[in-house]
Amino acid sequence: HVQLVESGGGSVQAGGSLRLSCAASVDTYYSYSSNSMGWFRQAPGKEREGVTCIDRNLNTRYADSVKGRFTISKDNAKNTLYLQMNSLKPEDSAMYYCAASFGYCNNMAPGAFGYWGQGTQVTVS
Repeated sequence: HVQLVESGGGSVQAGGSLRLSCAASVDTYYSYSSNSMGWFRQAPGKEREGVTCIDRNLNTRYADSVKGRFTISKDNAKNTLYLQMNSLKPEDSAMYYCAASFGYCNNMAPGAFGYWGQGTQVTVS
């Protein structure tokens, strides 16, 4: 059993900040087998894209478009994944999803992630 629930989205002015959270409810099989978690986003009419990823050893990977502005982190004790977003731009507007994978962050294709949350909307104006 794996359940991922995102929160923290909203509407902000350009240059503002948001912090997204992803609360994970998992079983022992997932806890043993999963190696990475990531954040993805999808805007209307566009393909879903990988934003950032973190693996069980805290190795991270970021899309070039968000480097220096977004930071991924996790709190294992709380089973929670975070995405701190600073200096937001209108082009960051999208539905943001957290996801989990048995693979590693060298593969950030959406198809490599088998478990997904329902998404949280981010709108920057």
